[in-house]
Amino acid sequence: MIKKIIVVITLFVSIVGFSQKNNTSAYSFFGIGDKNNSSTVEQLSMGGIGVSLNESYHLNFLNPAANASLRFTTYTMAIENLNNKAKDSNGEQSASATYLSYLALGFPIGEKGGMTIGLLPNSSVGYSLVSNEYDAANNITEATQYIGEGGTNKVFVSIGYKPFKNFSVGLQGNYIFGKIENSILNQVKDASLATKYQTVSNIKGLTLNGGFQYKAKINSKTDFLFGGNFDFNNEIEATGTEHLYSVSLGTFESPRDTILSTESTGFLKSPLKTTLGIGLGRENKWYAGVDYSFQNALELEGGVFNNYSKIDYDKYSKIALGGFYTPKFNSITSYWDRVTYRAGVKFENTGLLVDASGNNTDFTAIDDFGISFGVGLPMSKQLSNLNIGFEIGKRGQTAKGLVQENYVNFRLGLSLNDKWFKKLEIF
Repeated sequence: MIKKIIVVITLFVSIVGFSQKNNTSAYSFFGIGDKNNSSTVEQLSMGGIGVSLNESYHLNFLNPAANASLRFTTYTMAIENLNNKAKDSNGEQSASATYLSYLALGFPIGEKGGMTIGLLPNSSVGYSLVSNEYDAANNITEATQYIGEGGTNKVFVSIGYKPFKNFSVGLQGNYIFGKIENSILNQVKDASLATKYQTVSNIKGLTLNGGFQYKAKINSKTDFLFGGNFDFNNEIEATGTEHLYSVSLGTFESPRDTILSTESTGFLKSPLKTTLGIGLGRENKWYAGVDYSFQNALELEGGVFNNYSKIDYDKYSKIALGGFYTPKFNSITSYWDRVTYRAGVKFENTGLLVDASGNNTDFTAIDDFGISFGVGLPMSKQLSNLNIGFEIGKRGQTAKGLVQENYVNFRLGLSLNDKWFKKLEIF
């Protein structure tokens, strides 16, 4: 009963939590923002792997086919704390944000199926940057401020089914929605008014992904696991307005003459994304695996996306390695033997190309490298657990006028497991 009460409470909390700032990166300026990790704390603590992994009491956001292995009703939620130190050739700046990162409920359907419904951030925008121009005497002659906030969320429903022994398939439908605001405020020395350019975009779209998993015995103590997930071609629409006007800066920003006010529509087109994973392991004991993802370049078309002259997109790829180890998950003599220890590493080519000069002649790939680790702490005598994860990494570089981000992320997840749907027994 307590678990059911917690579910109801957090459903209300999530309404507030998903509207909070959840990004601190300058690279979130582009497109519809940074693409969020669609993974649980457990998966992110292993470098983000999990396409081939299926467990009876943990949800898997990376592959809907894993739903077929659920044997308990599982409710999960998590919060994430981002700490980012960005630096370029002129200096460095630190920022942080804390937000509710996902909320989901999964449950078995019969002996061969399972379903998960949930809500999580899909992309996020959160930056505040200032660029100054100086004269020969090192006095500021012009200042430009860049501010962005908002992002998109994803509501999803996924179903998995096991048509044959050791083989399962799954399908997931996603509804993407959100709002993004970007603004550029320019102030020239001795000018009485500043100029502000602002875009407000409403994002929406439907996406679909499907997957499979296969599990076979190598020997009595070791399993071989293979899985794949496919994010099918999709198109996200951005409709909104563009405004250009003069403002008087004081205690409050006071708009004056409107120079431009127009409506616009843009599209973010994503081609097929494929993720394949293999692993070896023993159920409830250990697992070691590797996932590889690849995708052709994204496309931005029309409307508010026409202003991104400093970026382009190339092919995306990511390789992640990781795993977990549990000394003895059902130990009754030692609590620490029931703790799950996780670790992993990722190498990611984000596909984003940035030309800091704006001349369309020197685009540089933005890569991401991260090391992660974490623990799963059992709660009471049941399968519920508290999952703690850390990630340390680096994205981008300081060369060619770009920004290098060194980040430390902390994640805290709660996974509650129970059998909510029990057959009535008559004695």
